[in-house]
Amino acid sequence: MRSEALKSAKRLVVKLGTGVLTDGRNRPDLVQFAQLVAQVAALRAAGHEVVLVTSGAVGAGMGVLGYDRRPPSLAERQACAAVGQSRLMATYEQLFRHFEQPVAQVLLTHEDLADHDRHLNARNTLLTLLRHGVLPIINENDAVSVTELKFGDNDRLSALVASLLPADLLVILTTADGLVEDFGKPTARLVDVVEAIDARIEAMAGGTSSATATGGMATKIAAARIVVRSGIPLVIAPGRRHDVLARIVSGQQEGTLFLPAKGRLPSRKRWIAFYHHVRGGVRVDAGAMEALTTRGRSLLAAGVSGCEGEFVRGDIIRVLGPDGREFARGIARCDAAALREGKAARDELVHRDDLVLL
Repeated sequence: MRSEALKSAKRLVVKLGTGVLTDGRNRPDLVQFAQLVAQVAALRAAGHEVVLVTSGAVGAGMGVLGYDRRPPSLAERQACAAVGQSRLMATYEQLFRHFEQPVAQVLLTHEDLADHDRHLNARNTLLTLLRHGVLPIINENDAVSVTELKFGDNDRLSALVASLLPADLLVILTTADGLVEDFGKPTARLVDVVEAIDARIEAMAGGTSSATATGGMATKIAAARIVVRSGIPLVIAPGRRHDVLARIVSGQQEGTLFLPAKGRLPSRKRWIAFYHHVRGGVRVDAGAMEALTTRGRSLLAAGVSGCEGEFVRGDIIRVLGPDGREFARGIARCDAAALREGKAARDELVHRDDLVLL
């Protein structure tokens, strides 16, 4: 199963978490940087395209500004990021130079991926860099971003980058061996393969107590939901093993493999499903849910049983079932106010071409 899912992967996104890039004092671990760069360079030499999504800017700046723990205020974190990002890229450029591998810094904000034109431009830029043999190194633009300096930002960012390209494989390297069932108990065991992300899998995830990291296994499961629905496999694996990437791409048992859903969503539907901070949604009745999920119909306003939040025509909205669980997203063709006032009873709320089942 691993061999089928991984050995044909040509284009990889590799995400490096703060925990695998820093030492016990929460400072950049240059030995660790060097061994990870060597692994990535080996992938490039073997003919793989690689995009690196790196954490560590805030952590790299913390020591310079005298912080022992991740500072609580946004301004302090942004100051750390501003200082740390240049140091981070200087380290990568120096190490990759030994392998004659050119690199490029790409800093993204959520708005760069949510706006459709900027979304396509970011994709074109990354693909052009890859075509020229350049290794893009991506990070959140933490020095100016307000909404994304939060729990789990770069796990999600790596999933969005993988979906954007799209990649053939996402690898998230972390301090854990992978997804562990019964973590901390005598019965603990590594989960080798996840075929579907359900309540049992989500219950295995937890947060983090690291002074520099922002997420934990929970954010990686959230990232997995994005990539597997996009038709991309994900491996969560330990980032301190010196042959971990070679083992993964050769199909050997390493970390936890999340199998992709059958079929890859088209680019536009991936953009609808994953790249927006959704502020509103509608709850539909059982008949409307059945029509959307099994018969490929558009969502009519008549099938809406409730409206949540505020949205206007053109916004991305959640579609919730009778039990309140989100099962789809789409582009609204009328306003929330019109729905509440009964002015859109006969209208088409979301056309099937603008609807994505999650």
